[in-house]
Amino acid sequence: MGRRRWGDGAGVLVVEGWAGGGSVRVPLEIAGSYRARTKGLLGRQSVDGAILLTPANSVHTFRMRMPIDVAYLDRRLTVVAVRTMRPGRLGLPRLRARHVLEAEAGAMSGWGVRVGARVEILESRES
Repeated sequence: MGRRRWGDGAGVLVVEGWAGGGSVRVPLEIAGSYRARTKGLLGRQSVDGAILLTPANSVHTFRMRMPIDVAYLDRRLTVVAVRTMRPGRLGLPRLRARHVLEAEAGAMSGWGVRVGARVEILESRES
């Protein structure tokens, strides 16, 4: 499988195998540049959907205004860990993680994002 690279932009997060084999589609912001990754959700009061930080294998919540759910994805977009982090925390790097998803605390369990779940990233074609 080739190496996945995404630029900054919008897309859709698709969580497979939820609700009896169906899938959930969530609005996604893609942060593929260094500048976008370092900003992430800092300073925001809320987020519509999720943000993908790529490449990334750890996050912190210093200067965050809200608790967040964090899912670590491997190169095949399989969830290897999910954590809820309060503001002011430093997450440990996950060795197998290549990408990190962030969302408001509690959102990911509702979408079916759990260890072992596969996700798909669909980029929007609009510029």
